[in-house]
Amino acid sequence: MTSRLTLALALSISALLLFTTLSPSLSKPSDDEDEFLTFLESSDDEQNDGALSHSSDPQLSDEEDDAGDDDFENYDDFEVPSGLDHDDDDGEYSRLPEIDEKDVVVLGEKNFSDFVEANRFVMVEFYAPWCGHCQALAPEYAAAATELKGEAVALAKVDATEESELAEECEVQGFPTVYFFVDGEHKAYTGQRTKQAIVTWIKKKIGPGVSNITTADEAERVLTSENKVVLGFLESLVGPESEELAAASKQEDAVNFYQTTNPEVAKLFHMDPDAKRPALVMVKSEDEKLSYFDGQFVKSAIAEFVSSNKLPLVTIFTRESGSVIFESHIKKQILLFATSNDTEKVVPIFQEAAKNFKGKLIFVYVEMDNEDVGRPVADYFGIAGDTPKVIGYAGNDDSRKYILDGEVTIDNIKAFGQDFFQDKLKPFYKSDPVPEINDEDVKIVVGNNFDEIVLDESKDVLLEVYAPWCGHCQALEPTYNKLAKHLRSIESLTIAKMDGTTNEHPRAKADGFPTLLFFPAGNKSSDPITVNADRTVIALYKFLKKHASIPFKLEKPVSTPKQESSFAKESSENSANDLKDEL
Repeated sequence: MTSRLTLALALSISALLLFTTLSPSLSKPSDDEDEFLTFLESSDDEQNDGALSHSSDPQLSDEEDDAGDDDFENYDDFEVPSGLDHDDDDGEYSRLPEIDEKDVVVLGEKNFSDFVEANRFVMVEFYAPWCGHCQALAPEYAAAATELKGEAVALAKVDATEESELAEECEVQGFPTVYFFVDGEHKAYTGQRTKQAIVTWIKKKIGPGVSNITTADEAERVLTSENKVVLGFLESLVGPESEELAAASKQEDAVNFYQTTNPEVAKLFHMDPDAKRPALVMVKSEDEKLSYFDGQFVKSAIAEFVSSNKLPLVTIFTRESGSVIFESHIKKQILLFATSNDTEKVVPIFQEAAKNFKGKLIFVYVEMDNEDVGRPVADYFGIAGDTPKVIGYAGNDDSRKYILDGEVTIDNIKAFGQDFFQDKLKPFYKSDPVPEINDEDVKIVVGNNFDEIVLDESKDVLLEVYAPWCGHCQALEPTYNKLAKHLRSIESLTIAKMDGTTNEHPRAKADGFPTLLFFPAGNKSSDPITVNADRTVIALYKFLKKHASIPFKLEKPVSTPKQESSFAKESSENSANDLKDEL
């Protein structure tokens, strides 16, 4: 009996010694995670007590991380829903009147594919019931559906909040998204969100593209009812020339194309009835009423001519004109910002200068004291005060901006426009004042200190581009601050943030808010790495460890004697219990 007890005791002690020897390697993470990372998520109070527990900071879901707020990120994103009353108490759009949507087909997962396959032409709106832009579009869309009833096209809608899988399958990323399906294949509708624009656009897609005018009465009706038309004066209404004109019309959704062989009709359109055919004219209701085509009568040349001439010399920025501006093949714009009181003084000057850049630059007038339209655009470009200002804008694909330094005169605008067109100007970027004190764990970056902080080749830099009003940014803030606090002792690493609504830099382009960008040390000439990790302290820490050019090691805070004693006591008790069980 004694020998059996002695043997059991010896085996138990051996097992305990073996467990003690192996336990350090079993309890520690391997590879580069030598630190026990759980402490990164603990609160400051818990760290002081030596506790190892996760915080309850709000996490951003994948959907939230896509920056789904209605933020005005791009110049062409600007759109104010018309006909909506805004309730300041709950921040929601008030209920709109009932809309007669009897001619709009309701689609969902069960009938979508069959319906699109059964109809050659289908326009589909993906909407969200709470979306203000969708609410503004609804009556226009319903009216267009009614007017097009009987045509070879169907207008339909999908509630993307109810049919989320279908919306995802169709790559819907915002509301409203409107697609036009032809034989099951779709393209995005980017025209104006009005009944007439939708009807005109669809008729062009399903029809011949060019309408015939055979009588003077028809010509008079067109000239008095439309503010922008193209007329081809041809030898025949069928044949190669008519086909080229029709093909060009398919590329210009905002302009109606007509053709005629009648010299009297040509005369009414201010064309020489004895002119050599084919001839082409664009007639507009603006000051610059007539534009005559003198190129080769082929699709590409006609389309380029119409695109270059469809805008007036100076376009007043409105909801309606915005889409026409951005759809133009001319990307560079010169914008005049002035108040309504200065309109009569500066717009004629602006218009006179614009004559020198027809077909090269788009000239846009923004009435910056118009709170509905002009003020948001002025804010986007960082225009303050009420003094007239002229800015060059390279377009949304480029987004660089240039400022005219001087008075708004014809000569100054012409010289500025010429240098802008030839890429001789230095870009301007918005910037808040450089902070006098910048010693917090999260460094403040503005446009004017971006190079100094973010492009410092000796530092690995994590930059958050945020918006103060963005709820997702606010949810991320405690996590981001905690990360910075843990890493403040790492001299080779900088954690920084920049208000993307008031600061700009060509190296910090944000697709939404918040956007996290990582700039590795010694490689600042390359594009930054977009951080797609989970928005947790541990996930962001692991990302930095993986991508940092300069390796670093973060030491876990030393546990308090109280915790160590408690942990040792618990281990001793467990070992004793194991021993008793074994015995």
